[in-house]
Amino acid sequence: MPTTEANGQTIYYEDHGEGEPLLLVPGLAMDTLGWALQVPPFSARHRTILLDNRDVGQSSMAQSRYDIADMAQDALALADALELDSFHLLGVSMGGAIAQEMALAAPERIRTLTLVVTFAAGGRWARTLCEVWSARVPRMSREEHIDELMLLCFSEQFFENAEGVAWLRGMMLQNPHPQPADAFARQLDAASRHDAKDRLGTLAMPTHVIGAEHDILVPVWKSRELADLIPGSQLTVLEGCPHGLNVERAEDFNRAVLDFIAERAAAPA
Repeated sequence: MPTTEANGQTIYYEDHGEGEPLLLVPGLAMDTLGWALQVPPFSARHRTILLDNRDVGQSSMAQSRYDIADMAQDALALADALELDSFHLLGVSMGGAIAQEMALAAPERIRTLTLVVTFAAGGRWARTLCEVWSARVPRMSREEHIDELMLLCFSEQFFENAEGVAWLRGMMLQNPHPQPADAFARQLDAASRHDAKDRLGTLAMPTHVIGAEHDILVPVWKSRELADLIPGSQLTVLEGCPHGLNVERAEDFNRAVLDFIAERAAAPA
């Protein structure tokens, strides 16, 4: 099992394919299994590296509170261990917040930055959501927790496909490394306190912000706000897409990601 030690944590990772490296940073409660529909097309063009953030999947469970910046240092330490001097970087949702902090901490290492269904800051609203949600999750069964996450991440249209919903729900429930409630709460707490608004204007690498028109967890206006804060960034809003666009609309998502990287990687400096 490939792991590396970083900041007192053991970080699990996977390494697929060859080419210019592309590091994928997952969102809240998401582990490497969440990229199943990205690994084949991404690794056909890039050396594609997946990781489990601390407190999820096969990485170690934290023992105390931490910040998004700490998770960013975990991912940068993985890049160091793999001897990646520079790489393309993609983060989704909470992973997009982590990717922002990585880009701010080591801008010279980021070839392109892709920020998906994510946010520059959450403020008091996000912190209150964290308090309410964190208090509720320990009282829920795993099945109820998965059902709630699916309702937040997938569309009305998707839920009309009963067979597809049942299959995906079953796959999520069969995850051999379920996230404990306290680990979910720690990740959520870190995400709720993320605030990079006043620093994003310093980013100069090619940046692609991808929003989802029908996202009810991180509404599309947060993507527009993020794009406005990063000079020269490109905004793509995928029509009719929910928060879980990399699963429900994988082909559209994969095309948007790979086309941007290809165009910007080929452009003269």
